[in-house]
Amino acid sequence: MRNGLQWLVGLVIVATLAACSTGPRTPEPPIRPPVSQPRDLGPLTGSLAHPKSRWVPVGWGELPGFGEDPLHEAWIALLANCSRPNAAFAPLCRDVRQLAIATPEEQRQWMTERLQPYRVEALNGQIEGKLTSYYEPVYEASRVPTATFNVPIYQAPDGLVPRRPWYTRQEIETLPEAQAALRGREIAWLADPIDALMLHIQGSGRLRITEANGWQHTVRMAFSATNEQPYRSVQQWLVSQGVTKVGKWPDDTKAWAAQNPQRVAQMMWSNPRYVFFREETMSEVDAAFGPRGAQGVPLTAGRSIAVDRESIPYGTPVWLASSGPAAQLQKLVVAQDTGSAILGAVRADYFAGTGAEAGRFAASMNQPLRLWALWPRQLPAP
Repeated sequence: MRNGLQWLVGLVIVATLAACSTGPRTPEPPIRPPVSQPRDLGPLTGSLAHPKSRWVPVGWGELPGFGEDPLHEAWIALLANCSRPNAAFAPLCRDVRQLAIATPEEQRQWMTERLQPYRVEALNGQIEGKLTSYYEPVYEASRVPTATFNVPIYQAPDGLVPRRPWYTRQEIETLPEAQAALRGREIAWLADPIDALMLHIQGSGRLRITEANGWQHTVRMAFSATNEQPYRSVQQWLVSQGVTKVGKWPDDTKAWAAQNPQRVAQMMWSNPRYVFFREETMSEVDAAFGPRGAQGVPLTAGRSIAVDRESIPYGTPVWLASSGPAAQLQKLVVAQDTGSAILGAVRADYFAGTGAEAGRFAASMNQPLRLWALWPRQLPAP
């Protein structure tokens, strides 16, 4: 995997330089995608089923903004995708690698020749859904508990069984038997319980850890497992308690917690879901990418999305269109992750990147969405 990431970083650099170059290439007129009428292309290739969605073939002219997207940025996600492609997309990966340093016009022409756009609809015909966003937070942490750093981040306990509910968040923090099961499983300690909750909600993050000997370095907290309890929104709980200022997450929540320290535990316990992590070392190569998503490939900021796998298979290129107060988005992304709250046909969670700026963007994103899956065409037999 490390060699693969180094190879991908090299291609990213070359692709970026190529995109910025004004070399001797003869300028060509922009290639306008053909506008065609929807047609029956027969069954989709590959063996992946879509039990929650209906895919309707359409012409490229239906995709808003298709001619304006800087595709070299999305190619990074497509290259990552080719390290673990789905069965339908795998035959195209040789072309994807060769086109890494092509012009956006050449990349766009290849897409129109080899891929067919399908409008993603709910089974009832609904074409509009919801777009949210997530990110990779970065927090200071200590390897050993201190007076300041006293909120543990755990690796999964022994005996945890998938799809079998374990102790709730409240029970984990109060029951001796739950605490005994987690004793010695602490990875690191944070200073703020709301930061720990944010790490749980995002499912991954980076910790700048101070070791017992004072050495500081950055590691990645990767998702390992959950306690299989339902997720409940802390913000919704605050609203139910009559708190009116909860729109800016997590700042408003932290402000309320500072004014109501005696109720912080009650607020945290309103969400019974608890997430366990595994620690991953980070090289400079690893730091250039986001965490690995459910597909098993590193996420690309602004070009990876989490989806409902029963609507869109991992590894599927997707055209995304969303307009709202947070952003106007019309771009190529790749379905590379999932999430417990990402359910339904036209539903996506947009990976915004790493750090505080990405977090502010992610917190503001909740707006209408339309999706088009880009699936390999069935080429005629030679």
